Formats: sequence, structure tokens, C-alpha cells
Amino acid sequence: MPLLLLDLDNTLLDRAGSFRAWGERFLDGIGAPATDIDWLVSIDADGLTDRWDVADAIRDRYGLLISSLDLVEELHDGVVVNSRLDPLVACALRIADDAGWVPVVVSNGSVRQQDAKIRRTGLDRYVADWVISEEAGVSKPNPRIFALAARRVRMPLRGAWVVGDSPEADIGGAAAVGLPSVWLHRGRVWTDTRFAPTFTVDGLIAAVATVLAA
Repeated sequence: MPLLLLDLDNTLLDRAGSFRAWGERFLDGIGAPATDIDWLVSIDADGLTDRWDVADAIRDRYGLLISSLDLVEELHDGVVVNSRLDPLVACALRIADDAGWVPVVVSNGSVRQQDAKIRRTGLDRYVADWVISEEAGVSKPNPRIFALAARRVRMPLRGAWVVGDSPEADIGGAAAVGLPSVWLHRGRVWTDTRFAPTFTVDGLIAAVATVLAA
């Protein structure tokens, strides 16, 4: 029963789509041009920009009186509320489980938001457990977080695969711990010369099929 170590955002859940959906409603609510969604998405940088920095950029651009704290709360909650679990992703996880694999989520981010997304979408019903960097005290690509995920479900790392969309955090993390990996390219071309994914696919369903076939 090998481990299937899975990233959360833009791997199991469409975080980019969730943020865009929130952003479109937010911009409409403050009377901003709909085309500003491209600016907002670029500032967010797939969630890599600190939430306080995103909040300050929004307040400065639109001259909002809302406090940064309240805007950070809205940024957190907006992504959670708009998160959805694709039924096909759920089906792929069930197939992996039936084939003897043990799916475990390994995610960077805050416990409050990541845990809420996992539970609210029902993803918790399809994975054995999850490890979130804020709670773990260590982030991907550090190999320790993958070891912690294995310990969480009382299984060895040997034979595990890592699946994710981040070149550095997911594929770099897999390389650091010596595990094979599947990269979800999301329309990008691999450019890192330090390491490379074992396989490259266009989505989670293809990734699970690739792991099962391998």
C-alpha cells in the first residue's frame, strides 16, 4: 500500500478558479472595472503573495476604507467559499484507494484556510489524512514535511509518489526526498535544470492514471 502524496491548491482543488470567482464578485461589489481581474490575479500570484501585501495593494489601488485585517479575512474566506471538489477528482482518488494507494495531502499554507477547504469541499472523505505546513512547522520542498506525512498515516516513504503543480515545492521536494513525481503543467513548460518530474501531465486525473500505470 504505497503513499500518494498530493498537493492541494491547483492540484486537488482549483485554487486559481476559486480566487478568480471571488475576485470577480469583489470587484463588482466595489464598482471596479471587470477587466481589473487580470491585475488582481497577477498580484495574487497563485496565492504565493503574502495576504497582507495583497490586501494593501487592493486598498491602495481603490482607496478603500476597509481595514487590511478585514480584507485579509475576506481573502481567506472568499477562496474557501468558492472552492469546489471536481467529481472526477473524487472519482480518481477513489480509484487510487481501491488500487491500494493511500492518498495524503501535503500542502503549504495556513491551517485555517487549507483545513477549511479540505473539509468544506468534502475532500476529507477521499484522503487518508493531510499535513499543512503552518501546523507542521516545515514547508515544501523540505523533505521533512513528506516524512511527517508518512508518519501521520504510519507508513514508509519508500514507494511513494508526489503529485503537484509547483516546480519548486512539489517536484523539487520530491527530488530532495528521492521520490518519483508527476507535475501538473497547467499550460507551462518545464524550465528548471536542477531537477525534473518523472512525468508531466495536464491534470490530477491524468496524474493518478499515470501513477497507477507506472
